Amino acid sequence: MRKEAFSREAIIPYAYRPFDTRFTYYCNFLSRLRHETMKNLLSDNLGLALKKSRYIKVFDFRHAFVVSEVPDRNLLGDNTCCFPLYLYDGGKRRPNFKKEFLSAVRARIGEEPAPEELFYYIYAVLYSPTYRKRYEEFLRIDFPRVPLPSDRASFERLSELGKELVELHLLKHSALSKSGVKFPKSGTNKVERVRYDEKQQRVYFNKTQYFEGAPKEVWDYKIGAYRVLEKYLKDRKGRTLSLDEIERYRKIVEAISRTIEAQKRIDDVFRRGGKKGSNKEGRRTWYRWEKA
Repeated sequence: MRKEAFSREAIIPYAYRPFDTRFTYYCNFLSRLRHETMKNLLSDNLGLALKKSRYIKVFDFRHAFVVSEVPDRNLLGDNTCCFPLYLYDGGKRRPNFKKEFLSAVRARIGEEPAPEELFYYIYAVLYSPTYRKRYEEFLRIDFPRVPLPSDRASFERLSELGKELVELHLLKHSALSKSGVKFPKSGTNKVERVRYDEKQQRVYFNKTQYFEGAPKEVWDYKIGAYRVLEKYLKDRKGRTLSLDEIERYRKIVEAISRTIEAQKRIDDVFRRGGKKGSNKEGRRTWYRWEKA
């Protein structure tokens, strides 16, 4: 650090854990800078965070998450990899898809979709419970492979649902401003002990204060290696929650609840589309950046 001049521009937000954005000083001091890949997330972009199956201790595929910042290597647990939607070079950007894959998609739906539409489609498929079950054998081997769309209609519907998921997971969906999660008790706001009251659907973080309106399936929901609602608070043990963190937590509860509902709709479309002969093994849609 002493060899480098301090730069405020090097202070950047980064995706520490699902729904948990922190700040870091992005420079060569970091032991896993991975600049060839991560530089693409320093500009306007989306990234698909995935974890290779061999690093999943108890296999249950839920290791996919969207980011718009540089991600922590433990975002989803050890050895998280990130695949940017766009690659930047000299101020210009190009989509990070293989030409062969784009040609195969074009043959299925009649035209080449916008990069964002394709990203949303992939994201929706990765959140389909049927996909996760049907391709479990392949998910245990390598990075996820995504089946080609069966037709234009199912592609467009899955892309719409994937966009909804992306907006929920980046906490940018307009519906999150109407969260029904309550924070009724005033107090110190200090995180002391996190526990869940299933009967009253409350998440306590000290003896008297809690968030109310979190059904058990939302409390139990995991992304990567973490139970999201528990992890967010436990990582703040001993600290006082700010008003922004309280509001963010309410949005996270709402986002997970809506994710569960969206997954049901995704599954309905995916199952109907899958009956029309989509490629059994699927095609790898993202290539691994050499130094990721």
